[in-house]
Formats: sequence, structure tokens, C-alpha cells
Amino acid sequence: MLEYPFIFGLKENKEMEKYYVNPNIEEAKTLPSSFYKSSETFSNVKDNIFLKCWHFVGDENSLIPLTKSAYPFILLDNLVSEPLVLVRNDKDEIKCFSNVCTHRGNIVINDPGKYRNLMCGYHGRKFDLNGKFMFMPEFQDVKDFPTACDHLHEFRIENLGPFLFVGINPKFEITDTIKIMNERISFLPIDQFKLDKNKSKNYLVNSNWALYCDNYLEGFHIPFVHDDLNDVLDYGEYETIVYDKMNLQIGYTDSSKEVFDLPKDHPDYGKNVAAYYYWIFPNFMFNFYPWGLSVNIVKPISINQTKVSFRSYVYDESKLNKGAGAILDKVEKEDEFVVEGVQKGISSSFYKSGRFSPTREKGVHHFHRLLAEYINS
Repeated sequence: MLEYPFIFGLKENKEMEKYYVNPNIEEAKTLPSSFYKSSETFSNVKDNIFLKCWHFVGDENSLIPLTKSAYPFILLDNLVSEPLVLVRNDKDEIKCFSNVCTHRGNIVINDPGKYRNLMCGYHGRKFDLNGKFMFMPEFQDVKDFPTACDHLHEFRIENLGPFLFVGINPKFEITDTIKIMNERISFLPIDQFKLDKNKSKNYLVNSNWALYCDNYLEGFHIPFVHDDLNDVLDYGEYETIVYDKMNLQIGYTDSSKEVFDLPKDHPDYGKNVAAYYYWIFPNFMFNFYPWGLSVNIVKPISINQTKVSFRSYVYDESKLNKGAGAILDKVEKEDEFVVEGVQKGISSSFYKSGRFSPTREKGVHHFHRLLAEYINS
């Protein structure tokens, strides 16, 4: 029996492929190469995955530090391309709204800064800092106006300390994920983490976005690809823990230097932990090191091109350039070389799918199962 059933239907005269990944990793095959090459699948990624998940926005201290202020941004430009605006109102509450005027669809706020209200520069429609319609000139004779649809659409906001997440139409609760993360990282003073713009970079990777995530989700390749990182980490003790919409990779080290100072009630107390690598479905990573945090956001641009944004937050500069988080730029370039090689390889007519290592690729298997589940929905 074929492990990948194909269900055919009519949609613009194209065949619609369904994906299946066996829940038993010992029997499972990876997603077929067609997943990474299909334009229809890539289109479905937007509707079935990214519009139904949570997204990392940034930290409130650098984006929107002042009361009565707004910060406009485009969520995942080139894919979702959703105009949004963060607002800190007069009660110091942070909210996220659609940045599209409910009159004729113009962008409401173009520049970050202080605002008494949100006014569209096209015809003067005003909204308060809670997204509610306030005023519209020349609308005195309009019947049944205003209604609820004349307010700005509000999106859900959740946070991990100063770090903000927005949910477009999420199918899962990120608060559950944050709770699990806090079991291990709550001892860190993340409110003191400061964005280091000099250590924050964007990378353009010539591969499908999911291939980049595949690579991140396993430490299997470390001895073969990352010589320097392999010298720091204890490959034999490297651990992957799978949760519902997240997984954690723990990098242990033989050295007692450049590790976390864990409290006695910590689940890893007594172990030499060099890094905690958290991946949250579908596309962002929180990498905690003794010096602070590197957030990686994987942004699909096209079927075979991806933008990866690194954002570094530092709280102990004395530990920079040491340990597992010392050479992030070098590690990234090594990862890019491998991932771009895979992108070329899956173009082969003779490669269809592979198998998973049950001991080393639990994270990739988990990711593929989630991709299949969401795409099929």
C-alpha cells in the first residue's frame, strides 16, 4: 500500500495532492519532494498554515515603548502581506489592529510614532487607540452607520516577557507553548534583554522555507556540517523533546564553562546546558544562550527562496563570542550551504522521499506531520 495517498479533485483544472506522514517514526517516510516543488502547495501554505498560526512581531521595548503610540508593519511581506499596526493606548495596553481603513482600504498609519488617534490620510476617517470608529466627514446622511464593521479589526496579542506574538486566526493557543517554555527559561531575566541591532541580520536563502526548518529541527548534521559547534556540544547527549506545536532541542556540553547557571528547582539542574533551542510551529525559533537570545524568523518568499531574520537580544555581554552561541553567522552560512544543496537535490526526477532516524530526527518527523495536517485541512 502506498504511504502517500493521492486524492484528486478539480481546482482550476489542477490535481490536488494530499500528504500523509505515518505517526510511527520507525515506519514513516518524509514528505515527498513534490511538497517543496508544488506551486499549489506553496499557495496553500499561506491559507492553511500561516493564516492559522501565531507570529513573532518583536519586543515591545524597541517597537512601541511609549504610551499613545503606534507601530505599523507588514506581516510576512511577499506571502501573507498583511498590513498591521501595534498600538499602545492611553491605558498602556498593547493592541494589534488591521492597518487598513474600513472606508476605502487605504493604509491608516504609515510611520511609527506618537498618536492621539488613528486617522486615515485619504478621507479623514478617525479611529481611537482601541481601534473604534470615531469620526468620518461627509457621512451625516449615511443610514445605519457606523456599525461594528467600521471599527478596525483587532488581532490577538500574547507575550513572553517583552516579546510579542500576534495571532491572525490561530488554530492553537500559544499560551500553552509559552507555559512550557517557562518551565525551563523563567529563571532568565528576559525583561532585561536588549536588542542588539549590530548583531541582528537578514539572510537570503535559495531554498524552500520548510527545508530550512527541516535542517534546524535536528542536530544530526552537526558533526558533519558545524565543526566549531560540534567542538562545543556533546553530540551523544544532544536531546530533542517534542511538544504539541513546538519542540525543544537541548545542547549539552562537557565543559562547565559557558553554560547556564541553573537554579536548584530547574528540571536540568546539575547538567551543563550550553543552549536551549525552541522551535514554534511553523516558522520561528527562540535560541537561548548564556549571553541572551537569538530569535530566528523564517519568511517564505517563493517556492525556492526564503528570508531568514536573526534578532539578537543580549543581557550578559561578557559571555558573547563564547560557547554554543559564539559564531552564529558562521553556523548560519554553513546551514545555508547544506540547505541550498538539498534544494538542488530534490529537483531530481529520481528522489521522492526518505526515511527518518528515530533517534535523531524526531523534530523533523513532528514538523512533517504538522505540515501534512495543516495543508490537508
